[in-house]
Order: sequence, then structure tokens, then C-alpha cells
Amino acid sequence: MLNKLFKRSPVSSPSRETPQVTSFEKSNALLMKALEIIPIASQTFSKSHLQYPKDHAPLFIDRGQGARVWDIDGNSYIDMVNGLMSITLGYNDPDVNSAVMKQLSRGITFSHASELEYELAQMLVDIIPCAEMVRYGKTGTDATSGCVRLSRAYTGRDKILACGYHGWQDWYIGTTARRLGVPKAVQALTDTVPYNDLDALSDLLKTEQYAAFILEPMNIAFPKPGYLEAVREITRQTGTVLVFDEIVTGFHFSLGGAQELFGVTPDLAAFGKGMGNGLPISAVVGSRDIMKKMDDIFFSGTFGGETLSLAGSIAVIQKMKREPVIQHLQQAGDRLDQAVSHILKETQLDHLISFKGHPCWKIMSVENAGNISAQVIKTFIQKNMIARGVIILSTHNMSYAFGTAEHNSVIKAYQETFSELSRHLTQGTLMDNLGCPVIEPIFKVR
Repeated sequence: MLNKLFKRSPVSSPSRETPQVTSFEKSNALLMKALEIIPIASQTFSKSHLQYPKDHAPLFIDRGQGARVWDIDGNSYIDMVNGLMSITLGYNDPDVNSAVMKQLSRGITFSHASELEYELAQMLVDIIPCAEMVRYGKTGTDATSGCVRLSRAYTGRDKILACGYHGWQDWYIGTTARRLGVPKAVQALTDTVPYNDLDALSDLLKTEQYAAFILEPMNIAFPKPGYLEAVREITRQTGTVLVFDEIVTGFHFSLGGAQELFGVTPDLAAFGKGMGNGLPISAVVGSRDIMKKMDDIFFSGTFGGETLSLAGSIAVIQKMKREPVIQHLQQAGDRLDQAVSHILKETQLDHLISFKGHPCWKIMSVENAGNISAQVIKTFIQKNMIARGVIILSTHNMSYAFGTAEHNSVIKAYQETFSELSRHLTQGTLMDNLGCPVIEPIFKVR
């Protein structure tokens, strides 16, 4: 089955050659101009120059097709970031494009609701276990913050308990090192708890009254046996709204999200990213009794019912229903992980580097190597993978367009990169050959 799946190479890119990287002259020149009028020259920290090796990475993308992108210098890459996991099917997917273009001729934003709002909502109710009612946003932060406001309104409580990453709004970002600008009184309303730690969760829920416990149902680690089930029971006992942040896990782990995969149904859930294949759309879904509070709170936006994203999302879900998209994400990710693990053993780096998590979203874990920090090692890997035509942060974000040709090119890039890394670590020459400043994370949440 696996060989058959990869022979298909769904949504194949027209160009199958091994990517070649030559110059970043235009990217670097545009960065200098953009920094004058756009803070960090990007709208997203994770897409900005701060998270890529200085002078050794593309900073502005011109176009994408399938599993590949081209920067403004004309370099081509296999994209392992995929719009921070928002590109589930692949760039320029013909089915999504067709739905968007058809709707474009009819209109984008109207003065009233459209039928598309109902059509997509019914699809989400049909496939997501907790979904009895639906409201739309444009970003993941819209959806997670909507869940938080709903939970506070429903319970009459103020405090929130969080686990994982949940966006940029004050209620969450005040718990991180990026809390500048968040009032201390607001910071004090949210506590955090480690994933898979039932004792810590139980202690907090039994000593404080929380409106909601919001967590990514899975990120770098699988839930321990019985963990999510116990979370469901503890939150029910304490009157705490259980919120699953499925911005990443939704439409990747299973069509109905991680809640369907693990068989645990929350009260509310936030979905986004993959449901639009790059189009700006998110959703708050949940039980009817809580969602009815939407009648009373203020969760409202001019573009919540913007029709291009609704039409595109419907096309995404229809394609996921009729084709083995989820299966491909997992099998392609698993095949890549197995090959990379073999290279790590072969190059004797497996004690320093590993990939953890779900096959469609493997997260790189790096240990310090003596006096060489993990961040130095990550920077070296990223710089060298980009030089070989693979854009990567520290995850394998799989798409339906990732086929055999992409797999082979990525493995070749890893083989060469890890061989060089092993040699430099053995010879003590890594810092001499880094060639750029060390990339530091914005903040750490996983």
C-alpha cells in the first residue's frame, strides 16, 4: 500500500528536478527596505528573518506549486514548513483553486450571511465529535480566544489553565517570555501546566476555580495511556470547560481531529490551519449549551463569513473525504521519519537528535553536544538543508503533495547535512563552519 501511495505522487509539482539554491541577493535587498516600514519585515515571527540563518535563507516567496516553492531570487525548494502547517493538500491545489475562483465571480464579502456558512458548518458538525454548533474566525488566535471568552461566560469564572501554544492574545501570551504589553493583572489570570502531568493538573483544578483548561491534545509527545480520558473526567468533576486547541491537529491527525483519533470529546474546540489549505479561516465548535452563549458574548467580525475561505474550506474537506489525504500525511511522514532515523544512526548522531510526535508533524529534538548548544546544532542543520533546497524550521509538516521525488531529495539533503555535522562535531570545527549567527527561539512552549 505504501509503495502504491508514493507512486501516485498526488498533486505533483510540474518541476521534478532536485532544487538548486544560488543567490539570496533579492531577498536580502528587499529585507533591508521592508524593515524600514514593516516591523520584523513579516506578519508572523515564525516566517521572519529572525527564525532563519542570516544571509543564508530565502525571506520572500514568489509562488508555490504542490510541495515546492520558489523565492524572489528564483531558487526552488521543497517546503517542509508548509505555511506553518496550513498547507495540507499542497500549494495551488486545483480543487481548492476552482472553488475559490467560482465563488470570486459571485462575490467575496456581503452585507448578510451566505449559504456557504451553513454548508460548511453542517460539514463540521458531521465530522467533529464535539461539534453541535459552529462559529467562524480568520485566525487560530480568533478561535482559541473565542473558546476562552465562551468558557468565562458559561462558568462565570475568570481564570484559565493552559497547556501548549494558543496564539497571541493577552490571555495566553502573558504566560510567555513575550509578555511585554500585557497588563500584570491579565497575566495573573492564566496559569500553565505541563502536558501528560495528571498530578499537576489535578492539584491546580482542585485548589483554583478555572473557567477552562485549554490544551493541544497532542504536540511533541503522544498522550500517556488514559491521560486525555482522565483530563476529561477531572474537568467534568470540577466544572471546568475542556477546550481542545486543534489548530494544528485538526485535519491532520484525523478528519475529526485528535479528539476523533484518541476518542476523547471536549466541550469546545478550536480548528484552523489545514481546514483552509492556506486560506484564512478558523472555527470555534462545541456543545450546544455552551455555544449558545455566543448569543450573549461579543464574538463578531466583518470577515467571519468571507466567502472565498468558506468555499475553499468546503473543497478541502470534500477532497479529504474522497481521497486518502490523512492516510498519505501519516504514511509519508512515517516513511520520512524512518529514513531520517536511519541516517542519524548511520552518522552516530542519534544520541543528540531525534524527531518526536505524530508522523504528520514530527518535531526535531536536539541535545547539547558538550559546549556546543542545541541552538547551534539546529542553526547548522537549517542552514545546510536550505542550501540543499529544503526549507525547514524544526518540524516535518507533511502535505498531500509530498511524493517520492520530494522524499528522495529531502533524504539526500539530510544525508549530506548530518554527515557534515557529524564530522564537524568530531573534529571540533562546528563553530568555525557555522557561517551565521545562532538562531534563538522566540519563546519555548513545547
